[in-house]
Amino acid sequence: MNVKKLIQIDEELCDGCGACIAPCVEGALALIDGKARVINQNFCDGAGVCLGSCPTGALSLVPANEPEIVQKGTPSNVKDRLQCSFCQTDEDQSYLISLQHKGQNLLTCTKCLPALIHGK
Repeated sequence: MNVKKLIQIDEELCDGCGACIAPCVEGALALIDGKARVINQNFCDGAGVCLGSCPTGALSLVPANEPEIVQKGTPSNVKDRLQCSFCQTDEDQSYLISLQHKGQNLLTCTKCLPALIHGK
């Protein structure tokens, strides 16, 4: 039986460089409070593409059933609910997508995304 693996971030090793954010095509990672965080484990496909981008070795894959994976880096550990950087819609109201724009790590909801793409 194959056990799904998910990303885990060692907060002590993470220096907040953000090198892991772009390689995560699933949008599971974002920089929050100066550290890489898993914003939603459901987004993580367990492929590990992000692992090689971390210069400090802070990323690892662990079996999805390990209790620690639920406790570290999930939205419940973030001070506030995650919100769209543009309209402040929160994650309970809309899907949020992690993106980088002008050197900033941002979250956008599906309503604001077309304007970003088309420049309106």
